[in-house]
Order: sequence, then structure tokens, then C-alpha cells
Amino acid sequence: MAFAGKYELESQENYEEFLEAIGLLHAKTDYKVVTEVVQDGMDFTWTQTIPNWTWSNKFTVGQECELQTMTGSKFKGPVTMEGGKISIPFPQYHFTAEISEDKLIMYCITPGERGVVFKRVNKRI
Repeated sequence: MAFAGKYELESQENYEEFLEAIGLLHAKTDYKVVTEVVQDGMDFTWTQTIPNWTWSNKFTVGQECELQTMTGSKFKGPVTMEGGKISIPFPQYHFTAEISEDKLIMYCITPGERGVVFKRVNKRI
């Protein structure tokens, strides 16, 4: 599955609820996040940017990788791809991403009964 490209936030669902669930409500922004994905086979560099903040991770699908959370904490986790969807278990949520109709669709799902499903739809720019 080809993910490479630059994408801009088009729409999102449960943004504030997600930030609250992971303790980052203070980080809420109205800027449109730009996501850039560089892909070389199964090697990825995934970068999200807004003014004055950039968050980037490099990983290889099929391997355990050292990654970084939005707050800068490092952790190790397996990166997998099934059915064209990238899947990464972050410490506070499960991340998946897929390409659908030339849009990058990302989900962050917090665990538990009161789990939050945060969805972002990003258009290619």
C-alpha cells in the first residue's frame, strides 16, 4: 500500500474527547495538521506538523521499533500492516492508518469501556 505523500487535515471526529482521554486537552489547536509520509518499501518516516510543533517517527513495518509519543516519551512497539492498514500500539491508544480514495484516514482508539475513537481524514496536497 502506497502511503507516501503530504496530507492536510480535512475533518476529524472526537478530537477534544481523545485529547482529554490521554491527558492532553491543553494541547488542543485549531491549526490544520499537515502529515507527511515518506515511504521506502516497508520503511516509513511519519511526520505531523503545525506551527511551532513537529512530531516524527521512523519505523519499519513488521519490526518492533523505538517510537515517540506526542509528548516526547519513547517506547518500543511492534508495527504491523494488515489489509493495507498500518497498526501501532501506542501506550495510551491504538493507532491505525489507511489510504482510502486518495485520503489518509487515521484512527486513535483509547482502551476500555469508555474508550474514545478519534478519527482524522486528511486530503492529499
